[in-house]
Amino acid sequence: MKNYRLILAVLSSLLDEALILGLLLWGLPKLGLAIPLPIILIIMLLFALFAITTFKLGTRALMLKPLIGLTDMTDAEGKVMKRLDPSGYVKIDGELWKAQSVNGIINTGIDIVVVAHKNLRLTVKRKSP
Repeated sequence: MKNYRLILAVLSSLLDEALILGLLLWGLPKLGLAIPLPIILIIMLLFALFAITTFKLGTRALMLKPLIGLTDMTDAEGKVMKRLDPSGYVKIDGELWKAQSVNGIINTGIDIVVVAHKNLRLTVKRKSP
């Protein structure tokens, strides 16, 4: 997959470079504008650097682990932030969620596991050791 993306990125960058070069060498002189060759080379180099940077950033973004969301919250693990008596708050992957305990009171700092969710309220239980 990554090699395919790399080949496609290189080909599309080369096509873009060719279009810009054509515009600078043939299009602008027809309008009475001429850009010196060193300036054209600098423009092409800057465009190539931009293409490489965006490819690297895009690849890095594609490799990131997806953030947890409500649809895949079941079996997610977290910690109790505000005592569940039977309701309170838990933190899962840095996000604070309103939760309800299925097995009574769970004190702050205890590890939990999500067993279900309804709307924006999680149902949790104490994590087994």
